[in-house]
Amino acid sequence: MEINDLTPAEQRVWRAFATGTVVDLRDGGTELTVRARVLRALLLNGPREPDEIAAVKLEGAHITGVLDLRYGTVDCVVRFSDCRFDSVPSISGAQLSYLNLSRSELPGLSAARIRVDGSLRLTDCRFGGPVHLGGAQISGALFLERARLSAADSGHPALRLNQITVEDDLCAPGLSVEGEIRLDGARVAGSIDLEDAELSNPGADVLDSESLEVGANVQARRLRAEGRIDLRGVRIPGRLDLLRATLSNPGNTALRASSAVIGELWLREGPRMTGRLNLRRAQIEQLDLEPEMLPDEVRLLDLTYTFLTPHEPVERRLPMLERDSSGYDPHGYEQLTAAYRHIGDDHAARRVQLAKQRRHRTTLSWYGRLWGHVQDATVGYGFRPLRAFGWLLSLLAVGSIAFALNPPPALKPDEAPDFNPVFFALDLLIPVITFGQETAYAPEGWAQWLAYVLVLAGWVLATTVLAGVTRTVSRQ
Repeated sequence: MEINDLTPAEQRVWRAFATGTVVDLRDGGTELTVRARVLRALLLNGPREPDEIAAVKLEGAHITGVLDLRYGTVDCVVRFSDCRFDSVPSISGAQLSYLNLSRSELPGLSAARIRVDGSLRLTDCRFGGPVHLGGAQISGALFLERARLSAADSGHPALRLNQITVEDDLCAPGLSVEGEIRLDGARVAGSIDLEDAELSNPGADVLDSESLEVGANVQARRLRAEGRIDLRGVRIPGRLDLLRATLSNPGNTALRASSAVIGELWLREGPRMTGRLNLRRAQIEQLDLEPEMLPDEVRLLDLTYTFLTPHEPVERRLPMLERDSSGYDPHGYEQLTAAYRHIGDDHAARRVQLAKQRRHRTTLSWYGRLWGHVQDATVGYGFRPLRAFGWLLSLLAVGSIAFALNPPPALKPDEAPDFNPVFFALDLLIPVITFGQETAYAPEGWAQWLAYVLVLAGWVLATTVLAGVTRTVSRQ
């Protein structure tokens, strides 16, 4: 392209390229329009000057036509600030040193598999259609602060970051997206910042991040998401921070982090989650969970964690396990027990184990449930052993008084020992030890029926006490 073919605005851009001078077309001196084919020629084969760093630094331009840099190599800085693009830039497969589109307005962006040796900055951009960065390799950071994307009616994800590699941070605080964000298979060496972001795709995936790998943290405080956040299989060694986040997907899963490996998961100080929480098979070092944020339905099968904070009474933690739609999961109770024991609260740990036995009882047959009720009432499944002694003392008192008022006749009066109502009742209650009273005297009438009751109660209490002691020893 000859320099004579350029408009006055394009001539300014062409002359400024060799020295990297900023061209601001908003100063009122020239027309704002710059043709995309002029920029393409400049970026791929523009004039250079010795000892100068070439760059396109264009502000306030109206760029017409398609900026086509597909599979090209651009070895200079490219900055289009506050510009308006008529057509979607097509730069898939291109290799660039640095790209900055801050505060620009675009109908979309096609940049799959691009390579950027520096950073890619889309700060405060406004996109009217899909942004495709799938498979991109960015040596620096990816900036999406306060960017606005809308592709809800396009039939395509609003933001494709699947299989992307970012060697620094992904910075997107205040990001606003209408449609789906795909981050599946992505790798971010630093942190992901989604604080104050607003994501909306009701009834569908709003953030698909399966198998995402993050080098540090995911900051998402005050995040507002309408739709499903899918974090299945993610690897986050640091913190997944959802402090004061609002997560909503009525009738379906709001947050799925199954099979994930996370250092810390924070779910606190936000409104109650609307939808389902799925943490099945996840491995979390510290689960910082406020009961108020839990939805009506959770899936916690095989969830493992070391610390559970903040410290809450058992009554506030057990509903988490009772809401599990997977049904009775003994592993969940064992995890909660271990968390309480880890901080030295053995009393709370025992109460969790008692709740586990009661929940297990609901899965048994009628006779199993009946026997479970007996163990619960007598010794609290072994976690309240003193209760059995209370029953024994009560029955001993009843039997002693009854047999004292109505002594049974001796079987062999000449050989029988002196009758003692207390030891006679003990002989009936304790099935192993004998004091010689039971074999020497035979109650009659109603006293005989009382003796049968004491014998049966003695066997039940002895069996439940033995089961409780066995359970206690096995826990030790």
